[in-house]
Amino acid sequence: MATISIACPAPRGSQTGNRVTALRWAGILRRLGHRVTWWNAAADGELLLALHAVKSAPAVAEFRRRFPGRPVCVALTGTDVNQDGSTAGVLHETLRVADRIIALQDQMAARVPAEHRHKVRVIVQSFAPPPDLPTPRTDCFEVCVLGHLRAVKDPLLAAEAVRELPASSRLHVVQLGGVLETEYAERARREQATNPRYEWRGELPRAEAVRIMAGCRLLVMTSRSEGGPSAVSEAVACRVPVVSTPTGGVVGLLGEDYPGYFPVGDAAALRALLLRCELDLKFLGELRAACDRVRPRVAPSAERAAWATLVRELVA
Repeated sequence: MATISIACPAPRGSQTGNRVTALRWAGILRRLGHRVTWWNAAADGELLLALHAVKSAPAVAEFRRRFPGRPVCVALTGTDVNQDGSTAGVLHETLRVADRIIALQDQMAARVPAEHRHKVRVIVQSFAPPPDLPTPRTDCFEVCVLGHLRAVKDPLLAAEAVRELPASSRLHVVQLGGVLETEYAERARREQATNPRYEWRGELPRAEAVRIMAGCRLLVMTSRSEGGPSAVSEAVACRVPVVSTPTGGVVGLLGEDYPGYFPVGDAAALRALLLRCELDLKFLGELRAACDRVRPRVAPSAERAAWATLVRELVA
């Protein structure tokens, strides 16, 4: 079995998406029998797995310099595929030297430049739901926004959407996630103080956050862009329907014809969609059935098999 070094730009202890993904991949690779280390000046893996093509570019360059004959695998993130052009040169150089490129969903794979597309392997993020999933509350129609508060996530759109609902509605938004851009701390606190349908619980251990989400009626994704959101895989695995903006990361998993999309930044459209989910049980069932159809893609066995194949390709 191989010794694999993982380069991850998110520091130890972080609960951001990159670190969550890196830790899960490390666990999968260890269960496959490989030895996993974290990239540093002393690391000497037979294979480098670099998460984030731009931010891990220095690690890729250093690994290539020290071990010119050893394979490099680069995993793309949402920031890579949605970058503003200022780091395009770094991105293309990292993709050029990579032996394999990991895309987290189909649309991400399609956005890789044509000359590098033969290196791409799609590995969808998986999730094993807890055996005793919680049941939804009966005193309200609770929906979950799961993710750190920063502008690209448009994190307070769901709160805005439920401000002016009819009194008969039982919709309630619970938001889970820490603050990555400081302005949102005060905005979230102010929203919670003035909006009785909104509750922000801050940053929680990932397992606790997922368990809360699993007990909600819906996962609400309000992002302006996404690469491969683990929250959607978690919701699908827990049989929680999703309503979302049609970002590439979500469409690449749920499909273009998924019925639960609303336009980016459109609080009125989200409000109408949430009310429809609350009042139309048939429509809510259609969303759940659509998520169930893609559920095999987020099965841990599927991700484990994809990793086993990839490592065999790269390490004899």
